[in-house]
Amino acid sequence: ARVVINYTKSEKEARETAAATEKAGGETLLCRADISQDADCRRMAEETAAKWDRLDGLVNNAGTTKQVDHRDLDGLSAEDFQRIYAVNVIGAYQMTRAIAPFMRQSGGGSVVNVSSIAGVLGVGSSIAYAASKGALNLMTKSLARALGPDIRVNAVCPGAIRSRWLETLYGTERYEKLLADYSAAAALKAVCEPEDVAEVIVGLIGGSRLVTGETLMIDGGFHLGSVK
Repeated sequence: ARVVINYTKSEKEARETAAATEKAGGETLLCRADISQDADCRRMAEETAAKWDRLDGLVNNAGTTKQVDHRDLDGLSAEDFQRIYAVNVIGAYQMTRAIAPFMRQSGGGSVVNVSSIAGVLGVGSSIAYAASKGALNLMTKSLARALGPDIRVNAVCPGAIRSRWLETLYGTERYEKLLADYSAAAALKAVCEPEDVAEVIVGLIGGSRLVTGETLMIDGGFHLGSVK
């Protein structure tokens, strides 16, 4: 595939991703952009169309949070909410708006918003994060209505993922305990790997032609809970 790799600070990792993509036979475009800024979103869409003359899929994968216990209501400020929403919700909206004209010119396409089970269960790193993902889930439905029939819009809601991001957020000891507890509580007794989520995203972009406005859980059955 031809893949646009967006980053804000992680240039080294972005270049490593580009190298891996090209080794697998793909083509890449590296783009440094802050999706909370509408001008950056529009620039990225325009650079993509200028390079390849088409745009078929968008994965809104950028996200941010602040680690605050849900019982600590004084731990979050209005600025915290605004910063988290600026990326997790407004950024996804701005990127979708920026690519829509180019996607229509290409004959249609697919948008996948990377949400979280936090937005369904009201759990996660903070109330602000959970609320932002809940907003993203609902916005997915609104955008699916607004952009059909040319463009499909869906969301995936991963559970705990074995990742550097999560380990950095919680610290190694707490991270390992979280994964162990999560696995024990999930129906499939497993924790997501990044590849598990990527596989579903690729399926929603390249197939699933009649699926739109859906929010798909990828959590090993954690959301099912336990029934005594």
